[in-house]
Amino acid sequence: MFEKLNPTNPTVEPGYTKRVVLSSLFLPVELSCKSEYALLALLELTACYSNGEPLQIRQIAIEQSIPDRYLEQLLATLRRAGLVRSQRGAKGGYILAREPWKITLFEVVKCIEGTDSQPHDPHREPKSVEGTVIREVWQEAGQASDVILQRYTLQDIAEKREARQRLDIMYYI
Repeated sequence: MFEKLNPTNPTVEPGYTKRVVLSSLFLPVELSCKSEYALLALLELTACYSNGEPLQIRQIAIEQSIPDRYLEQLLATLRRAGLVRSQRGAKGGYILAREPWKITLFEVVKCIEGTDSQPHDPHREPKSVEGTVIREVWQEAGQASDVILQRYTLQDIAEKREARQRLDIMYYI
């Protein structure tokens, strides 16, 4: 029913969706490739935020293995939403438009996926009480995920990455 990610090849072509199964809940949580790439790019910009130096698309693409042209489109979308700024010139590139602790994951995902990534189809109303109940539960699950995404900022995931990297280094000692 759900595909598991291949740990040796976790990449997915742009526009496709990764399906991850939460083993304790059995509720599918989907992270689109677009959102993942946008978050990875923003994580790179977060790492460079304190020095104020912009990052070029090429640098981000190499570091995170994101196709250049696809990344260019994502950054343009993020720029139009006011999440990043572009700087022209020889030392140009992209920088965060606000402090990383003020940009939530919810903002990023909604910017990339749109305000309603699964529009309600009025012609597809539930045909039974059971269908209505299932739809209500799924809407509640969606609202719960929105609350969690609103709780985390780019700074939070940058700190989680740093903590994980420190742990990985300790295993090599």
